[in-house]
Amino acid sequence: MRTSTSTSTRIRTRLACGLGATLLGAAAVLTSPGAAFGANLLGNGDFETGSTAGWSCSGGLGSVVGSPVHGGSKALAGAASASDNAKCTQTVAVQPNTTYTLSAWVRGSYVYLGVTGGASTWTPSAASYTKLTVSFTTGASQTSAEVYLNGWYGQGTYHADDITLDGPGGTVDTQAPTTPGSLASTGKTSTTASLAWTASTDNVGVTGYDVYQGGNKVATSTTTSVTVSGLTPNTAYGFTVRARDLAGNSSPASNPVNVTTDNGTTPPTGFKQAAPYLYLGWGNPPSATSVMNATGAKWFTMAFILSSGGCNPSWDGQRPLTGGVDQSTIASIRAAGGDIVPSIGGWQGNKLGPNCSSAEALAGAYQQVISAYGLKAIDVDIENTDEFENAVVQDRILGALKIVKQNNPGLKTILTFGTSTTGPTSWGNRLIEQSKALNTGIDVFTIMPFDFGNASTDMYASTVSATEGLKAKLKSTYGWDDATAYAHIGISGMNGISDTQETTTVQNWTDIRNWANSHHIARLAFWSVNRDRGCPGGGLQETCSGIAQSDWQFTSITTGFTG
Repeated sequence: MRTSTSTSTRIRTRLACGLGATLLGAAAVLTSPGAAFGANLLGNGDFETGSTAGWSCSGGLGSVVGSPVHGGSKALAGAASASDNAKCTQTVAVQPNTTYTLSAWVRGSYVYLGVTGGASTWTPSAASYTKLTVSFTTGASQTSAEVYLNGWYGQGTYHADDITLDGPGGTVDTQAPTTPGSLASTGKTSTTASLAWTASTDNVGVTGYDVYQGGNKVATSTTTSVTVSGLTPNTAYGFTVRARDLAGNSSPASNPVNVTTDNGTTPPTGFKQAAPYLYLGWGNPPSATSVMNATGAKWFTMAFILSSGGCNPSWDGQRPLTGGVDQSTIASIRAAGGDIVPSIGGWQGNKLGPNCSSAEALAGAYQQVISAYGLKAIDVDIENTDEFENAVVQDRILGALKIVKQNNPGLKTILTFGTSTTGPTSWGNRLIEQSKALNTGIDVFTIMPFDFGNASTDMYASTVSATEGLKAKLKSTYGWDDATAYAHIGISGMNGISDTQETTTVQNWTDIRNWANSHHIARLAFWSVNRDRGCPGGGLQETCSGIAQSDWQFTSITTGFTG
């Protein structure tokens, strides 16, 4: 999702109709024979302490009030705003393979109760206190659970009281996993080293592996292999790996393995581009060259080219192609050894696709942008009902890209569009099928794996699943093998907090980058450099990510993408 004004416009509009059915369906009760029940595991569930002790509320929007209450003299008030749903969470110890029942008395519009990564329930409107109840069963190795309540954007303050989680208490796991075995190098390039090892075991279950270079953790993996990137050519490195369980216990280090990277004299093949989005019309845009100096970044995806009226391209629909801040920024990036790809379109605004009368006219508009900067690549970010979910405009865009590719030898063409967690939607499938039917020669199909509508989404797993779904569609449509399909794929994520309160952590993005390298995809981007600054607990912001991070940390990680 890309916006030129409010980051949360898209999701509030779209979910008004669809969210109820989606979340209500997720509230199905899970049961298992002989489930044990015990005392309430939650602390301060009645808020009679007079504080939110034990609870963590996003944006600092949770408080304790004396009225209205359900029982006792205190209750929780969550002041949901237009940009923060006032989500309050508490993590408790639980036992594996056990059923628990979560209940709360709530009051307000659009109040949700659930367990992160599991079942949830909600009420659209409760004028007086109403009881919500949902059951869930823990996984085979699960020893903790995060429960949550939240309101919804722009719906006002919700209240909650007498929250309980019934079931047996958890036990503390102090046993470390066994040592990973047979660590070995399975491949290398001038800047990467691929490693593999045999699995560890644990009394509860291994949740991941940490790879170390000396005393520094340089990569993580949930499987028994990883590719460490961002290395220096013709340099020796020593690695070990440790297993980790859910309780945080770490195994002893594996056997060491030494890898010397290639000398880097062989040029990379194919189109590879690490290009986070930079938007000069919004979100306190940083100095591009300062970010380059701090991170080593070379490419930026600059947003957005829109219509300034009719079939006339301009930056953000209002700034000229040449003679303004955009052109001077591009010049400074190039002077520092980098380059840009323009993003044409986006989620909102007056776009060229619907305003140009034909593929030829639209190609002419694209050509103005290409000629203004002598571009090596262009990206069409095709979204919303005016372009993406519009068959006529889809075909017009594809036809225009075919024309400019023919008229500009060597130009790379990129399509960027939304996705489901399992791959392209029906409109995405149509776009791919038509690109083949019209012989457009698209170089990179970039998906945006975020804004799935569930704040508890595992962003690494969903990104991989969505990308594998895209790969399968490209293979079936074009007849490509795996390697060729991956070489035509891009990923464009959203750092930190997304429009639907999903969280892509620094570790998630590192894992996504490593996965992208190991599968040799063509492009890695994220929205946006403007937001690549820390503001933990800040919620959805234009100028920061909403999470704890160093400035430009996501850009630095992206710079390690080598394809």
